[in-house]
Order: sequence, then C-alpha cells, then structure tokens
Amino acid sequence: MEISVILCTYDRCKSLARTLDSLAASTLPEGVDWEVLVVDNNSSDQTRKVVEDFRRQHAGRFRYLFEAQQGKSYALNTGIREALGEVLVFVDDDVTVESTWLRNLTAPLKDALWAGTGGRTLLEPGFLPPVWLGLREPHDLGGALAQFDRGDRPCELDRAPAGANMAFRKEMFQKYGGFRTDLGPCPGSQIRSEDTEFGRRLLSAGERLRYEPSAVVYHPAPENRVQKDYFLKWWFDYGRAVVREWGLGPAVLGIPRPYFNILKLVTTTMVQRIWRWVSALDPQRRFFWKCWVWVVAGQVREYCRLARSTQAKKDAPISECRTT
Repeated sequence: MEISVILCTYDRCKSLARTLDSLAASTLPEGVDWEVLVVDNNSSDQTRKVVEDFRRQHAGRFRYLFEAQQGKSYALNTGIREALGEVLVFVDDDVTVESTWLRNLTAPLKDALWAGTGGRTLLEPGFLPPVWLGLREPHDLGGALAQFDRGDRPCELDRAPAGANMAFRKEMFQKYGGFRTDLGPCPGSQIRSEDTEFGRRLLSAGERLRYEPSAVVYHPAPENRVQKDYFLKWWFDYGRAVVREWGLGPAVLGIPRPYFNILKLVTTTMVQRIWRWVSALDPQRRFFWKCWVWVVAGQVREYCRLARSTQAKKDAPISECRTT
C-alpha cells in the first residue's frame, strides 16, 4: 500500500458523505495502491452506515475504524497505527477535494528530500466575508476557518501545514511520535493545534516540508462560525494551545516560570495589543488586534492553570507525589 488517507469524524454523517464522495472521485496514476481510513470517534449518528455504504460501492478502497476514546488526537493516532500506506494523508470530514488533490499532495514525497507536504485549503466558492474579517495578510484570521493559502507557487514551508490538507511519510510518526493527546478538540474542550504542533515538531528537528498549491480542498464556512464570538473563542483557545505546546519551562530562582510569563504578558504584550486594537480605524485591522488580545488572555489563563497545578503538586503529601 502506497497511500493511506486518514479521516477522523464525530457526528457529521451528512458532511462526511459529501467528503467521501469527493475522495472516491480521486484520480491517481495507474498502479498506485491507496486506501481511505475513516476513524469514527464515538459518533451517535449514522456515521458507520455512511462508511459501510461507501465500502460496498468501492470495494477495497474504504475502511471503517472505531475509536472509543473521545478526542481527535486519539482518533488520529488510531488511524496512524492501522494505516497500511507508506505515505499518510490527513483531511477533515467536512471538506470537498479536487479530483487531482491526492495525486498532487503526495507526488512531492517521492523525493526523499521532503518529510511532508501541505496543500491549499480554500473557503468554499461564493463565500463573502463580512467587512470585519480579513483573509489576507497582514490581517489574516482565516486560520479559524481552516484556510491555508500560501499563494500560487510551490515552495518550502517555514510554518506547519493545517490538518485539513497535509501528508507525511509514515516513518515521521515512527521517528517523532504521534499527535499529542493534550491538544486537539474533544468534548468539553476545543483546544486545537494538534496538527500544527506535529508540523512544528518536524521543522524544529530539521525536517523539510513543502507547500503544494495544486493540492486543493474546499472548506465550508457555516454561518454559526462566521461570527465575532466564534472567532474570539477560537483565538482564546489558540492562546491556551500555544502555552500547552511550550510547556512550563525552567523555574527561575525556585519560582515557577509561569509567574514570570504572566507578568510579561499582562504588563507588556497585553497593553501593546490593546492599544493597537482600540486605536485602529480599519474594521479588519481593529478586529485582527482584538483577536490577538484574546490570544494573550488565553495564554494568561493557561499559565494560571499551570501555576496552580505546579503549586498543587508541591503542596501534595509526599505519598501522593510518588509514582508507581
């Protein structure tokens, strides 16, 4: 098996059917052996029936897996363990892919120079953003809608690709581990970044990633997400995810590092970003900096949680601190 497409899903059987339909229409060179693994993360709708229907229609192409442990990263890691392909491709359960997407995304990985690739994720045709929403630099907030667009030309990536449209050699997971289970959405938490954290892990280790703009998927922008409250919550959780990825850091003179980070964020970073927010006249610039104020608030919130957790461990009786 050359290619395994891993798609994790939870209670989205309607959009899932559309995604699988577009995947089934993929065109690859003759002789390329590929599969689609659908990992059902404990859905309560008709997800299994949808996948079974595709299995019957496309014999040997689709496989159904079930992961009872709730959380996208658990589902992703199950897909990685069960995948037969040498190249693992990741896509979301609410996108549609162009027929050449899979071929174009995986073709660069024939060259051992590249550890992984990221494709171009665009919002569905016809989407008109509200006046306050910037989708291009320097005020790009499209990440909250899964947009990943680095332009029309292939290039080496200096940032991690997004999970709706990326591929890696399977050996990268064997070498660097799977997706972190303390990141990724799950019931009760929408903290994400499990996908981009893995990409950053590879970049930090010196691995090379390629951007392939001809590998196109289209992501929906439902009305309930194109709301300011949604964006503020998303960027707040992004701030929390950043802190989880960074970790505690070493103590300073016996004082936990989070206290110093909180002080810096509140007295310097927060003040600067609030000023940029309140002083901006352009609606896109204004909302962009408001979101980044919320990022800092999320970072402060997560550092406070880490500080409390560290203090609780210090205060616990010795017997409770022992490991078995």
